[in-house]
Amino acid sequence: MAESARTFWKGYLRLALVSIPVRLVAAEKAESEIRFHQVDRSSKQRIRYLKVAPGKGEVKKEDIVLAYEVEPGNYVFMEDEEFDSLKLSSRHTIELMQFVDAEEIEPLYFNRPYYVLPDGEVAEEGYRVLRDALWAKHKVGIGQLTLRGREHLVALFPMGEGQGLVVDTLRYDSELKNADEIFSSVGREKPREDMVQMAEDLIERRSEPFDPAKFRNHYAEAVRDLVKAKLGRGETVPVEEQVEPAAKVLDFMEALKRSVAASGGGEAPPPEPPKKGRGPSSSPAKKAAAPKAPKTSKALRTPTRRRAG
Repeated sequence: MAESARTFWKGYLRLALVSIPVRLVAAEKAESEIRFHQVDRSSKQRIRYLKVAPGKGEVKKEDIVLAYEVEPGNYVFMEDEEFDSLKLSSRHTIELMQFVDAEEIEPLYFNRPYYVLPDGEVAEEGYRVLRDALWAKHKVGIGQLTLRGREHLVALFPMGEGQGLVVDTLRYDSELKNADEIFSSVGREKPREDMVQMAEDLIERRSEPFDPAKFRNHYAEAVRDLVKAKLGRGETVPVEEQVEPAAKVLDFMEALKRSVAASGGGEAPPPEPPKKGRGPSSSPAKKAAAPKAPKTSKALRTPTRRRAG
């Protein structure tokens, strides 16, 4: 399967008693977006964001759980299997609950598009029937679909006559701010008629069919040109992908024990108690063993390498 047609979701389109196996493919190009990485200017290392807990340090992925705050300081833990047990038909099915004229949906509600493809030869006929019926009636199907742990309102419509179907996620009405409140400060007095007429004439002269291919992302092009120019001047900087592990909170004795074990000495033996009858003058034998200390110091400074995340 081509990278551009990788399946994002599989399930069914359902209209009354008719179910059509379909799959979704992202309509947006990931590579079209300009992406930057953050780098430490002095050490030339990539900035990494680690998930840490106070007093513990970095937390492993398997030890992280989702929690819902019911009141300040009190949470309910939610396990993956509990989410999986939720009986939502929209997890596997786009149930078309009603049909509306396309003009009825304000552009403000549209969020993210996905291409809809029939999943298998058996699904082809039902897919084409629904596509052509929607086109003939100039209607948009409204349903719901669960993606990435969230149930979305969606609109289903054909790209054009004889073309494919598209699902576009919609924002819920509760997700949008009240427009009347936002625009309450805008005056409602009508402007001069001649000025409106001049604006209408200008709009009319510049009216033409919409062709998105005519428009370019000038900012992205300018950034790419800047990168090419810097490459041409040899302005490249090698960046270290390996990163040091996060510092862990350990007391000195625990760090010492681990360092001795890492150097091959096993568990550090407890210090030998002083023998009776010997004073400070009888310590030369103990001082002879002092050169071992640098090994312990070196082990303390040796970081454990880990794979860059």
